[in-house]
Amino acid sequence: MAITPRPKPTASSAATAAQDAFISGAPDASPAPTEEPKGYEKGIKKGNKRQITLTIAPELLERVDQVAKRTGQARAAVINMAIFQAIEGDLFRS
Repeated sequence: MAITPRPKPTASSAATAAQDAFISGAPDASPAPTEEPKGYEKGIKKGNKRQITLTIAPELLERVDQVAKRTGQARAAVINMAIFQAIEGDLFRS
């Protein structure tokens, strides 16, 4: 038995527009974005994140790598978690 591809829809553009209008009129429909939201522009965009350059002491990098290996995390994940905890915690509160 051969697998056949799904037939392409032959609806007219008016029918497609009516369908889109119906779906967007639903109470739980998300609002249509009017413009691309401006984000933080520093660093190089990599998906939903920004790539930056970080200079770190070799001893600290070795400790970060040890934590990453011990926990099964990536180095970047360990650094991100440490920064998050420092910012959200009491480290920089005045």
